Amino acid sequence: MNKSRPTQHKRARERARQEKQQLKAQRRLESKNRKAAQPEAGGGEDPDIAGIVPGPQPSPWGDEVDG
Repeated sequence: MNKSRPTQHKRARERARQEKQQLKAQRRLESKNRKAAQPEAGGGEDPDIAGIVPGPQPSPWGDEVDG
């Protein structure tokens, strides 16, 4: 009777390890699919400053200064 016990424990550990590996593989696949479904960033450009050219900027209030 004593010899069967370590084998049963070993089988239980192996089953638990296999289940953990399956869950981990499933999480990896879900993460991969989620990343693939998201649109990619627009070339690393900050959308807040996209299209702004260096130098003086026009007034956002439309104030024209004659000078």
